[in-house]
Order: sequence, then structure tokens, then C-alpha cells
Amino acid sequence: MCFSSHCECPGFRVERFLQPCLLLCLAIRSSHGYELMERLKHFLLEDESPDPGLVYRTLRKMEEDGWVSSEWVTEASGPAKRIYTLTGEGKTVLRLWAEHVRRQVLRLQRFLEEYEKLQREGEHHG
Repeated sequence: MCFSSHCECPGFRVERFLQPCLLLCLAIRSSHGYELMERLKHFLLEDESPDPGLVYRTLRKMEEDGWVSSEWVTEASGPAKRIYTLTGEGKTVLRLWAEHVRRQVLRLQRFLEEYEKLQREGEHHG
């Protein structure tokens, strides 16, 4: 997002958005790690990609917190896969995240409205 190495704006951090996206993916359906990484791409921009290590660390932390559960499943072909499932507590956390994101979107919309207003005024005065 920043155009120089001295940029002061923190920008958007994919890491912070990972947890609610994983919770939402698991609310839609239980999945294994690789499938979740593929599904996460839906929430990211073209130049962003989920870090596999971060995804698995986040899943482990969410399991420790009781938001997801997992079990090893062996299919007819291929290695066993750990399937993650959203728990009741995870659904509650997802609802809280959705409210947080909704409020953040409103803040960002207000910011952009004011910025665009300033830009339009600058065109008339400049």
C-alpha cells in the first residue's frame, strides 16, 4: 500500500483479517488446511496470498480457544487430512467479528466520503 520505505501509514494487514475469514469459511463448511487456504483467496486482493504457516498457527490458536475443533480423516486415496469444524463458541466469535467489520466499513466509508469531497473542492479551487 505504501509507496516508499518511509511511509507512516500502517496499511491493511492480511494477518488481522485472517481470523474472521477462517471462521466464515468454516461456518460455510468444514475444511482441511489446504482447502481453507484456497478459499481464503476469495477475501484477498490479487496481489495478496495467505501465508500457510500463519494459517495453520491461527487454526491451532482458534482450536486452543475452543472456536474450532479438528479431527483426522482418512480418505480412500491420499494421506489423512485434519478437518476443521466451527464450534458454537466459534459461531459467537464470528458474529462479533461481523459486527466489528460492519462498523469498520462505516468508518472507512465516512473517511472516503470526506476525502472525495476534499478532492472535489480542490478541483474547484485549484
